[in-house]
Amino acid sequence: MAPGTQPPSEEYRALVDKAYSKFARLREFPPYGRNKWDYYFHKAFQAYSTLWKYQQENRQKLMEVGLKRWEIGEIASRIGQLYYNYYLRTSNAKFLSESFIFYEAIMSREYFKDSDKDASLANKQLRYCARFIVICLLLNRREMAHMLARQLRLLVDEYGHTYQGIEVKEWKLVMQEIVRFLKADAACDTSRPLRYSVLLDPQHSVLPAVEKLEGKKPLQLEDAILASYYHNEVKFSELTLDTFRMLQALEWEPSGSLYRMRTGMTGGNRVGSSSNVGVVEEIADPSLPPNPHKYILYRPTVQHLLLVLGTACEELSTDSVVLLYVSASVSLTPSLSLNQLTINQIQSYVSTRSEESGDAEQSETSTPADSPKYIGNAALTSPGGSVTPGLWMGSKRSPGSNFLYPSDILPFTRRPLFIIIDSDNSFIFESISGEERGEPAVLLLSPSMQIDEKGTGTPTSSSHLSNTGNLFTFFLTAPFLAFCRLLGISHTSFPKQGQTDPEKLLSTSFVEWGTALVTSTTISPAWARVLFDPFLRQLVLRFIFCRAVIALHAKYGGKPEFAPRCCPALPDEILPESEVVQAMVLQLATLLGVADQFQVSASPD
Repeated sequence: MAPGTQPPSEEYRALVDKAYSKFARLREFPPYGRNKWDYYFHKAFQAYSTLWKYQQENRQKLMEVGLKRWEIGEIASRIGQLYYNYYLRTSNAKFLSESFIFYEAIMSREYFKDSDKDASLANKQLRYCARFIVICLLLNRREMAHMLARQLRLLVDEYGHTYQGIEVKEWKLVMQEIVRFLKADAACDTSRPLRYSVLLDPQHSVLPAVEKLEGKKPLQLEDAILASYYHNEVKFSELTLDTFRMLQALEWEPSGSLYRMRTGMTGGNRVGSSSNVGVVEEIADPSLPPNPHKYILYRPTVQHLLLVLGTACEELSTDSVVLLYVSASVSLTPSLSLNQLTINQIQSYVSTRSEESGDAEQSETSTPADSPKYIGNAALTSPGGSVTPGLWMGSKRSPGSNFLYPSDILPFTRRPLFIIIDSDNSFIFESISGEERGEPAVLLLSPSMQIDEKGTGTPTSSSHLSNTGNLFTFFLTAPFLAFCRLLGISHTSFPKQGQTDPEKLLSTSFVEWGTALVTSTTISPAWARVLFDPFLRQLVLRFIFCRAVIALHAKYGGKPEFAPRCCPALPDEILPESEVVQAMVLQLATLLGVADQFQVSASPD
């Protein structure tokens, strides 16, 4: 050995320590805001690239001195985690694909399948498998996700038989979450992708230009904040069913020859033949624009939600917009019927809530006694006639300090906001419209009551007991599947031969509705500016579809508690009563054999 040259084992351990140190450094950065995380990610990628290359070139020598296969698997797993976390930071799906390649290589080469594994190694294998399921779900590789779930069940059972302690219970809970999540999202297994597809969805170029901008420029979706807070919602890891669907609806579905060629490569060949670990410049499909960046907030406090919103607004580029999506319940207090309360009782109820929360602004705000719609920040009457204080985003021990009010969001309306509220208390956020601090916000608000599987109304906050997620969010992300769920039919039950494809009918109709929108002389400039963005335009068109289906339904039409709302108002040309909208709903209902459930005056083409 040459003087000054370290043995391979010592060099390897030094590289491992350096790489793990760079990996740990990344945990110090908050998952929001522009900071030095990009610099340190590149440093971590560089360290792992060097480590990966070294163990490839010296594997035989390292194995002779005690290197285990699970150690190689752990390096590959860390690289996969790096790529996944870089995807979360950038929303660039190519890094998600890179993560999949490394995770798949671990599985195909059975790096963690050691006969003499202890509890620590067994935990590494379980964590790897759970992470891989998340990657597969995000990449729409559902068959592999189901296969991994079966494998994880076997590993959890084996772990429970071999070891004891609280970790056994935790892994059994994780397994229950996975099974519940996959079952709840089963309808998407055989449907079209939830992501925006250039092959299936309307392209921006097919719509005429919007002229009514009043001297302002169109807006581009730059950041999306997706927050969900329920105490019994379907979730896996920190992805709830609702945020998982919204996340996909705000990304491009990879397509084109480059994507097909890339996904046809096997993970084993890719990992085994390359040591190039890092942020590369190649992309899967150069024809696709970048995805908007997303913040996924699982059960955030109000303070944390507002901190992320403030950061996004502060760093927002010119002529861009922030999407704020909140799916949350009302409160721990049961809804109270307004006709059962006197104004004094209502004021006492709200005063108690104000004292609990310590909200000075709420207690100082007054409303005349003869105007019972709002007292302070507390909404008194909803379309369903309930009394509720706000959106509840806190623990059972201190609910009063964790209500999200419309006034909390108003300071951030100095920048353009696209707001979606999915809650039985969504109506209180209508008060934002007209009170903005600089830029007009647009709002899509869910119904106060949601149709459950039995065809009856239930508060939106109770819908998660059905393990299917919120219907309003489902309409915004998978409109055809939501239509089928509303009517209690299977999306695969209609005769396909000689029939129009329902998804194609929706796509064609959305182009027609989009044209009606942008050519309307009465469209609000606030809506006109967001229609240039394909993701936001898609959400608006799906909202129009949701509103029309419920309004034209024989059982739910005419009942305000079932009607979604928007602010400002959309043009009359695409109201549920308009001929172009009625005709499409009736045609789709006729195609699926459920036309008798609707009351429309138009006739199908």
